[in-house]
Amino acid sequence: MAKSPSFALSAFPVVTLLVLLVGVVVFIGADAISDLSPWALLASAIIAVALSAFSGTLCRRGLTVGFRRSARQILPAVPMLVFIAMVSTTWMLSGVVPTLIDFGMRILNPTFFLVTTCAVCAVISVLTGSSWSTIATIGVAFMGIGTVMGFHPGWVAGAIISGAYFGDKVSPLSDTTVVASSACGVDLFDHIRYLMLTAIPAMGLALLAFLIAGLCIDASPAESAGDMLGLINRTFVITPWTLVIPAITLTLIAFRVNTLLTLLISSMLGLAGIFIFQPGITAMLAGGESFADYAGMTLRLLWSETAFDTGHETFDSLVGTGGITGMLPTIALVLCAMTFGTAMIGTGMLGVLTHKITARLKSRFAIVGSTVGGGLFINSCTADQYLSLIIGGNMFRNVYRRFGLEPRLLSRTLEDSVSVTSVLIPWNSCGVTQSTVLGVSTLTYLPFCVFNYLSPVMSLVMAFTGFKIKQAYGSYKLQVRS
Repeated sequence: MAKSPSFALSAFPVVTLLVLLVGVVVFIGADAISDLSPWALLASAIIAVALSAFSGTLCRRGLTVGFRRSARQILPAVPMLVFIAMVSTTWMLSGVVPTLIDFGMRILNPTFFLVTTCAVCAVISVLTGSSWSTIATIGVAFMGIGTVMGFHPGWVAGAIISGAYFGDKVSPLSDTTVVASSACGVDLFDHIRYLMLTAIPAMGLALLAFLIAGLCIDASPAESAGDMLGLINRTFVITPWTLVIPAITLTLIAFRVNTLLTLLISSMLGLAGIFIFQPGITAMLAGGESFADYAGMTLRLLWSETAFDTGHETFDSLVGTGGITGMLPTIALVLCAMTFGTAMIGTGMLGVLTHKITARLKSRFAIVGSTVGGGLFINSCTADQYLSLIIGGNMFRNVYRRFGLEPRLLSRTLEDSVSVTSVLIPWNSCGVTQSTVLGVSTLTYLPFCVFNYLSPVMSLVMAFTGFKIKQAYGSYKLQVRS
């Protein structure tokens, strides 16, 4: 049996990854993160395996187990990313998104746009239990509306993500909520009720922040909004009948139809909508009227980029689509993140680091604070929220039990530090996906995701005050002060 690596050895690949990513931001720019992150992850994974081999701690069986654990959690995201790319493409070209943009521009008040966006995304994600589906559908429409209104893309993406991840966090239909509660042995609805103590204040403050931002920001859309609406109406047939497509999609999600099947049906409905509602777009893309022309058009628009050349740069970038090829860099990044997770788990380095985190905890605040920090750390190492929730539950369960703290405190803290922060990490599967779907880099929208970074803060506040935190009798006495 191979011996465990030292702490210094285990920390080196993580430090290397952070140094490489910081170096990219400082010397090249934040926009290069998405392009160079895969190489940083692969380099760090190679270093982890090499150090483990040279130190005599490498075990082939460990790498196999690490690969299985990482692959089981991350690989299902790959077909989902492909279908999300298809939904984004077909919903734009069928007129769904242009219709929502047109209606939104005429109905929504710019002053209350950000707070409305956050609230609507929160309601939809609570009903559906899916942040990914919410962002890939209604989120894309709000992104377009905000762009036309003249808002900074970071503000719009922040409002969308804040609302979507509120539902992903508290909905009983959410898979992350189920994983967090089950990993800690907590009843699902007991977990959700306890979670509300941090989620509701964080969401309330987020809504207030977006309301104040809307009152203070001068989006200045007047000069170009009319031109944009005119181009939308000249390029697409704007009809409420296109909204049948998202209505069917939301119904499928509400009835808990398999996510991949829902996205496939949604993309096929969008594809049919191109032929039914957009004859002008169909004729332009097909270039002919034969079956071969239409078949070729279908494959091209699903697979590759579809560009518009109207002379209006903002409009062309808004309605252009990337197809599946536009999602390939994201898929590559996800696979590289899986490789890094495999290396850290398989070499035993992640286990050494997480044990170090929990070794000398004595106070309630320190335990919760370490759970928050450990959740963020594991999220960065594994690049997957599900794997992070499971590892975090296993890692801290005995610590909470030893000091008589309720399991639901652990499940809540993990949700606050893992589920909602995964989208803030540029190389995490959530971060790269939402960045690609919304067309906004992770580091651009990060400062505006108010709910996402307030959630772990609320966990720390609750731990400091001790509000609704119980300690079992007969356990080790905790130091109340940090």
